Amino acid sequence: MGHASQPDQARPMSEMNTTPLIDVMLVLLIMFIITIPVATHSTDVDLPTPCTENCPPIVPDAVSNKIVIDGTDRILWNGTTVSESQLQALLIQTTRMEVEPELQFEPTANAGYDLTARTLHRIKATGVSRFGFVGNERYRVFDRAS
Repeated sequence: MGHASQPDQARPMSEMNTTPLIDVMLVLLIMFIITIPVATHSTDVDLPTPCTENCPPIVPDAVSNKIVIDGTDRILWNGTTVSESQLQALLIQTTRMEVEPELQFEPTANAGYDLTARTLHRIKATGVSRFGFVGNERYRVFDRAS
């Protein structure tokens, strides 16, 4: 009578132990990841070199001119890098034109406040009358940096 519980133990186990299978699959996955070559795609781009000698003079546009201050504190006049003294001369040239062109000012988001303030002061001091900020629509939503 003690054998009544024996038939339950005699049943074969119907579940497979998957732990060794998972271990082998993980090892194979790691081996494949290690053996994949690193993607080293590159494209050669011929960048323009800045003019250092015999450069053509920078001439203000008769309709509109754009001053951009980028994140590396460079002043760009219509896309050309200028110094603060060159900027001063260009501003004076625009105020002396028969019809003063519009001056658009666009500091980038990470432009330095000091250079931006100095540039605005320089613009005001030269007497530019047609002045406007452009690109402000990019900052209509103010969020904290994550």
